[in-house]
Amino acid sequence: MAEMKDRFVRFDWAIKRLLRQKANFGVLEGFLTVFLGEKVTIVDILESESNQQEEFDKFNRVDIKARNSKGEIIIVEVQNTSEVFYLERILYGVAKAITEHISLGDDYGEVKKVYSISVLYFDLGEGDDYLYKGQTSFFGIHTNDELKITTRQRDAIVRKAPEEIFPTYYLIRVNNFDRVAVSPMEEWMRYLKKGEISADAKAPGLQEAREKLLYYQMDPAERHAYDEHLNAVMIQNDVLGNARAEGLAEGRAEGRAEGRAEGRAEGRIEGRAEGKAEGLAEGKTSQQMLTARTMLSDGMSIDLVAKYTGLTKSQIEAFAAE
Repeated sequence: MAEMKDRFVRFDWAIKRLLRQKANFGVLEGFLTVFLGEKVTIVDILESESNQQEEFDKFNRVDIKARNSKGEIIIVEVQNTSEVFYLERILYGVAKAITEHISLGDDYGEVKKVYSISVLYFDLGEGDDYLYKGQTSFFGIHTNDELKITTRQRDAIVRKAPEEIFPTYYLIRVNNFDRVAVSPMEEWMRYLKKGEISADAKAPGLQEAREKLLYYQMDPAERHAYDEHLNAVMIQNDVLGNARAEGLAEGRAEGRAEGRAEGRAEGRIEGRAEGKAEGLAEGKTSQQMLTARTMLSDGMSIDLVAKYTGLTKSQIEAFAAE
């Protein structure tokens, strides 16, 4: 019974069905506190076209958009399968969030800081770490100093770093995590990758997760929906994996065929070039020998014939003796 009791639902399902409820904000706040490196308090969950529960999201993408106590916008997205233009898409999502939360005529000072956190279950790019952070900074081309932005707010001069204004991106590459869970972030990574939460977990939000994200705590209908979600994820990954394998196999076969064809073509070209060169060389030698015979018949010495024809003395002596 212990195994049944300690089975926890995946984080994407938690975002889709459970963490939108105010009673479960503690789990989401703990996750954000660990990965953003500061205490986060969720005020409300925001809805937009991007985080409505659509059929496509059942197996591929799930996201949630929240506002914290500082008025900042936080987007958390779980992506199960690879996507070619993934970075471009999260850039679009952030830009859309910015425009959704400022009204026409508002001062640009009303633009909200946005955090984008992507939990990725596919290999995005090349790198050894499991957590990457991207943000905008301005550095002097000649001095390499970082630019600090000065603004006036209510008759006071306020200094801001660009990262306080521009969006910040976090990419969590789940498949790259292979450590023993010791730190709070590693405890969260263990849950994201393996679905495991130890009873003595110290990371913010995980004790709440142990209580709120239990599989057997859901009613039968919810468990059935969750199982269907897992099946859809597995099927989608299998389809994409097979397509990728078939694509690689076809690419290798085409590459070998093209290589053979190119080799034959190059061989024909090289053969024609070599034949032409050999023919020219043989023709030149024959002409030299004919000239040498004529010179010898006119009584010229072998030394002179060799000098003017380019033939060696041994070559001239050989056919002179014939």
